[in-house]
This record gives sequence, structure tokens and C-alpha cells, in this order.
Amino acid sequence: MTDLATQRISLDLTHVLYDPSSDTSLVLALVTLSPILLMPAYAVLAVYTRELTIINMWAGQLLSEGLNLVLKHTFKQERPVDSQLHLNGYGFPSSHSQYMGYFSAFLICHVYFRHRFASTGSIVLDQLFRIVVYLGLAAWCAIVAYSRLNLLYHTLHQVKWGLVIGLVLGVSHYVCTELLSAKFPDSMFGRIRFAIVNHPISVWLQLRDGWAVWEDGGREAEWKQWRTEWLKQHARLTGKKKT
Repeated sequence: MTDLATQRISLDLTHVLYDPSSDTSLVLALVTLSPILLMPAYAVLAVYTRELTIINMWAGQLLSEGLNLVLKHTFKQERPVDSQLHLNGYGFPSSHSQYMGYFSAFLICHVYFRHRFASTGSIVLDQLFRIVVYLGLAAWCAIVAYSRLNLLYHTLHQVKWGLVIGLVLGVSHYVCTELLSAKFPDSMFGRIRFAIVNHPISVWLQLRDGWAVWEDGGREAEWKQWRTEWLKQHARLTGKKKT
């Protein structure tokens, strides 16, 4: 039993060490786990919506994680001295910072260039809401990156480069696979996107490119269709009760 116990290591994916005397440290320990929760969110949204943009964003996120693994095993830079006692693997670049850098960059680009929220009827309120979304995504990214530094999982150098790599990947992936294909449908990127959506397997899976048709990805159109059918059904049911 002793030999088996000494051979076991911690699963660092969900194992977070923090300062129990600090409430801030506890909050940061919870926030630093948020990137892990995004993976099942990607999967649920991809299966439920069959939306190409979401699947594409998820694919880019996985590519970013793969690149991070390659970089870590290429540079083999150790984590901070204070964290070497309880962590496995290399520290450069910070995978959490790179993850959130990609996520926030891709999503901010999408909201800025293509997505349109339902209007409140006021241009000022509409723009204010968009600014809040931008700031919220940027703040989430920054807090996760800071948590890696505060919890002694990475050095400032490792966190900074993780953010830079993630941001560059997020912007470049969005521009190449989403923006250029929408602006220039006859370009190589546009033809590739059309071929993906129009492929027999994609048709069988009912894959769709919602933002190519609707500015909000089809949310309002789906809601209006639901409400029309719901009112018809309600009218039929109430009509049967009266008779």
C-alpha cells in the first residue's frame, strides 16, 4: 500500500491550491477553474445548435490547447519556485491565460463584427450593453490570468506570453475562418466554408451557418416562429374548452 501511495500524483486539471487565510485567494481559485467549465459548454452548444461558428470556435480552442502543449514541451520552462513542490508539467506559456486569451478575443471579434443583440429601442443603451459585454469578457480573461500569477502557478512572463499567444490566435482564427469568408464569399476561405456547410455529412447532421443569414444567428427568428406556433396552439386549446 505504501508503494502505491507514493506513486500517485495530483490531477492538476481540477486540483487548485490556495491560501486558506485569504478570501481573495479562494475566489481566484474558483475563477481559475472557469476555463475547464467552458469545454462542456462548447460541447453542449455544438450539439444543441449545430451552429458552424460555435463548432469552429471550439475547434480553434482545441488547436490552441494543442499548440500550448507543444510549446511547453519545446521550451520546458519550469514553474515558479514556490509551486514546484505541488505541480506537474512545465509553465511556459500559461495554458489558462492562453485559453482565455483565445476565448475572449474570438468572442469579442464576433460580437463586434457580426453579432447584433436585440435592440432596446435606444442607441445609447444598445451601445452601452455592447461595451459591458466587451468589458466583461476582457475582465474575465484578465482575472483568470491574474489568478495564475496570484496562486503561484506561473510567473508574470509565462502569464503574459500565454495571453499574447491566445489573443493572437483568437483574432487570427476569427478573421481567417469567419470574417473573411463572410466578407469575401468567393475567396478561398469563403469557398471552404460553403463546402463544409454544403457537404452531405453536414446536411445530414443539420449543420447551419446562422450568422450568414441573420445578424443574431437566428435567435429572434426562432423565437418569433415559436411564439406564432404557441399562440396558435393556445387558441386551439382554448377554443376546444369553450365548445
